Amino acid sequence: MTKRIIVSILAAVLCTAAFAQRLRYVDAAGLNVIGQPIPTDVPFARLDTSVYKFGDATIDRYADYSTGLAVLFRTDSRTIRARWETSGANSGSNMAAIGQKGLDLYIRKDGEWIFAGVGSPDMDKEPYDRHEGTIVADMAEGMKECLLYLPLFDCVKSLELGIDEDASISPQENPFRHKIIVKGSSITHGAAASRPGMSYAARFGRDNGMYCCNLGFSGKSKLQKEYALMLADIPDADAFIFDAFSNPKAEEIYERFDEFVDIVRKAHPDVPMIFLQTERRETRNFSTQKEAFEAAKQKAAKEKVLARMKEDRHIYFISSEDFLGDGHIATADGTHPTDLGFTYMLESISPKILKILKKYGIR
Repeated sequence: MTKRIIVSILAAVLCTAAFAQRLRYVDAAGLNVIGQPIPTDVPFARLDTSVYKFGDATIDRYADYSTGLAVLFRTDSRTIRARWETSGANSGSNMAAIGQKGLDLYIRKDGEWIFAGVGSPDMDKEPYDRHEGTIVADMAEGMKECLLYLPLFDCVKSLELGIDEDASISPQENPFRHKIIVKGSSITHGAAASRPGMSYAARFGRDNGMYCCNLGFSGKSKLQKEYALMLADIPDADAFIFDAFSNPKAEEIYERFDEFVDIVRKAHPDVPMIFLQTERRETRNFSTQKEAFEAAKQKAAKEKVLARMKEDRHIYFISSEDFLGDGHIATADGTHPTDLGFTYMLESISPKILKILKKYGIR
């Protein structure tokens, strides 16, 4: 019995080694990396942190994340494998490790992006920074158009894709039209999304064929002037979607909103700015203190946006009454939407956003 076990183990090891030898690896930076709102030579960061400094160590770290970025490529390989390096951070208490540090692959079939597999991060032992695994294998022969989302809550220092030794791989042209900037909190960041491609910004873009850039900054999106100056620098923005009121206190909304809008509007005079009301958090259901705090934020947000709409016909406000459904099952922790929560949210906001965008020829 022991001999048979040893033989089986050796066979498995030899098979794994032979499989690895049949693959070759390419640097994903040489393919088409999309999702950066401002062009930069830094391949896997959403912002160039040598240019944009926010005076806050956490914000600066978030700017270096690969949130919302994806690699587009074509390959006839039957196997897609990856090895990638991130920071050594552990996954957050309300986050899935795949969403935070993993990869999420979609392949286009009959015009639709279909989920194909994930790159699961190695979380067995510290420092949790080097990962390797097969995303999908045993695919049918033929050329495939691939969309690989990068981690939502970590930086990517390097990424290599493994394909069959005799297969080809090349950059895929960006099929997404227009350029929609989605700026917001941890909700936009995708804190509790199960996979990188499941944030509402990614899903809205994928579902509607639009090029959405995710600028979610978890807990740190408080209408700061520095963000507005960065948004003003974004070239060719066709629309802005703002989850602007989840993080700031009511007083901060009253104090900062107009200056924030002024800066962005000066650089983008006719671009639609769509403001989402912050969701009604489940954490306020039985807490009188949280109820008062959140109600004040929502009141301030509605007042400021509606007042601004009277003088700016390119500003819009979307209520959040039905963002999380009515079953109390849509968040990971009372605040952050799960995949189900994002489904409810998109069912609510997508028709309204699309109706607004259509007025500007964005469809």
